[in-house]
Amino acid sequence: MRDGRWRWLMPGMQVKRWLAFSSLGLLLALAGLWVALAGAPAEWLNSLYRAIDEPIRQAATTPRAAQAMRWALGGALILAGLGVWWWGLRRAWRTLVGILQPRASGRVWDVLSRYALMAHGKRVVVIGGGTGLSTMLRGIKRYTANIVAIVTVTDDGGSSGRLRHELGILPPGDIRNCLIALADAEGAMTALLQHRFKDTAGNLSGHSVGNLLIAAMTQIKGDFEQAIQEISKVLAIRGRVLPSTLTHVSLRAEMDDGACVEGETAIVEHPARIRRMHLTPPDVEPPQEALDAIRQADVIVLGPGSLFTSVIPNLLVPKIADALRATDALRVYVCNVMTQPGETDGFTASDHVRALEAHAGGRVCDYVLVNTAVPQPELMERYRASGQDLVLSDVDRIRQMGYKVITGNFISQTDYVRHDPHRLAEAILRLAK
Repeated sequence: MRDGRWRWLMPGMQVKRWLAFSSLGLLLALAGLWVALAGAPAEWLNSLYRAIDEPIRQAATTPRAAQAMRWALGGALILAGLGVWWWGLRRAWRTLVGILQPRASGRVWDVLSRYALMAHGKRVVVIGGGTGLSTMLRGIKRYTANIVAIVTVTDDGGSSGRLRHELGILPPGDIRNCLIALADAEGAMTALLQHRFKDTAGNLSGHSVGNLLIAAMTQIKGDFEQAIQEISKVLAIRGRVLPSTLTHVSLRAEMDDGACVEGETAIVEHPARIRRMHLTPPDVEPPQEALDAIRQADVIVLGPGSLFTSVIPNLLVPKIADALRATDALRVYVCNVMTQPGETDGFTASDHVRALEAHAGGRVCDYVLVNTAVPQPELMERYRASGQDLVLSDVDRIRQMGYKVITGNFISQTDYVRHDPHRLAEAILRLAK
């Protein structure tokens, strides 16, 4: 059905049954009116029929011609009535869609079919943090509305770190990015939430509007999780965003030089290589909704994002790691495209997988998605100047470790080399068909 106006006839749209049901209701109402008025409407209809039929009998030369004219006129009236009925319903739908989804674009049947199909999409859980997670979500939301993002809450720098220390709330930055990525339409509202006050703004300098909004809603509701839910409604997001824990935690790293460094920012800035990551306190509880989402998922995606400070912190929550090892869902790890100074200097793709497995206490993925495309030379020179390089795609070694590997060109090249959200989503959801 290439013409979009017929998409509502597709199975599973849940439109045809309600059209038929509403038509039945109209017939019942008319029957009720006929009974209540003791058949009087039948007399009126007979009078109307005689008034219409008289000109037909006068114009027709034979009874057969008269019957043919009755069929033609009756058919025309039926089609006209159905046309008016459908036009009215269509206008009503358009009005309702405009009220309930004011940012939705396209024809009414396109909007209805898009939302109905996404409501039946795969149940996808994405785990991580930072810009990598929000990038992934922008691609996934085009295919399904059944998304749960489980986000790390260990950030202690920038606006998030300041709000964490001054107001005692969980760091909102990564949560904000995921909410915006899942918003139904990223426009003026999302630009507002991402706006960051400049250095001339006094105490507000460095803060983003979205972080302040989450902080304000947390104080209004008295609960960080409820604040996320309320802002999710405002942005009409597709899916849910959950912190990996509601407990205040910090990262602690054992370094190759024997140092033990506390705090995400300090860990990244420390010159030695990371040996092992820990959470402080260690035995924190995740939200029950996060565990339920993992158990019910069709697909679980780890990353992309900073290996030691965005992805692994979620696996240090014991029950999340346990749930990932036990789930029957298809599990995919998306390996980073570039190394990160202070975290993964010199790491190959298999090094990423090995670190993931070591911190999770076992296998938490079945597939490893690895980019094999090479960015443009001028971009590579810029990255190497800042201490970053392309992650070596040693796929044979990953296969020797017992994992299945997905390779291809998964990058978007602008001023930065990042994953292309749509290529990622297509490659991952293709596995789940």
